[in-house]
Amino acid sequence: MVKIRLSRRGRHKLPFYRIVVADERFPRDGRCLEVVGTYNPLSASNQTELKAERVKLWLNRGAQATPTVKRLLHKAGVGKG
Repeated sequence: MVKIRLSRRGRHKLPFYRIVVADERFPRDGRCLEVVGTYNPLSASNQTELKAERVKLWLNRGAQATPTVKRLLHKAGVGKG
């Protein structure tokens, strides 16, 4: 199954995440099908950047967002929440 999930980047105690589309069998920080956005939890406004049309395309193709990504999509006005 294809999932839309977070992939951790950054260094120790300074996380930065990519929002990626990946097969659920791939490792968390491993190979992905496409990078559709970023999320920085340490910025003042929890900065999220998305390629909204690509996220919608993957959701229409049957990709399932993880609970955390669902919340981020809902805040950005892209997902159903």
